[in-house]
Amino acid sequence: MKLFCNLKKDLAAYHGVWSSQGFWVMIVYRFGRWRYTIASDMVRKPFSLLYRFSYKIVQIITGIELPCEVPVGENFRIDHFGDIIISGYASFGENCIIRNGVTVGLKNIKEKAAPAIGNNVNIGAGAKILGNITIGNNVDIGANSVVISSVPDNSLAVGIPARIIPKKTAPSPQH
Repeated sequence: MKLFCNLKKDLAAYHGVWSSQGFWVMIVYRFGRWRYTIASDMVRKPFSLLYRFSYKIVQIITGIELPCEVPVGENFRIDHFGDIIISGYASFGENCIIRNGVTVGLKNIKEKAAPAIGNNVNIGAGAKILGNITIGNNVDIGANSVVISSVPDNSLAVGIPARIIPKKTAPSPQH
């Protein structure tokens, strides 16, 4: 079953530590996504009720809000618990790390669009990433940064509002 395969990968992303609160969130997240695979509305409804109840319980216990509508790539990890809010309109690529106090959401209520986060993105504690923007691949978002514009690949985003700084790359070998 895909549900258990995804949970096994999630547990590996948490280095096998099943007591990590971020992993608890991923269990509920995966269950929420799995219930959409049930074709019959009649059969799906009790699972949806169980998901909503579990979602609220894990949200209260962990302080993490990750709706099952958010697509996340493999090796997605919530490193620290607490005060994490992710809009249902957001999306994440592979190998993303989120720390405590992070908000990924809408810039304003009128525009129902949240950030699209690329692969290999490291989001520091307290960062706010808002609006219809794209965060490229291999990006680091500094702690407490407020990102309201798109960030290109291989960059750092730091400050309020965030300044974009290209990452230094290693020089290519001379032949």
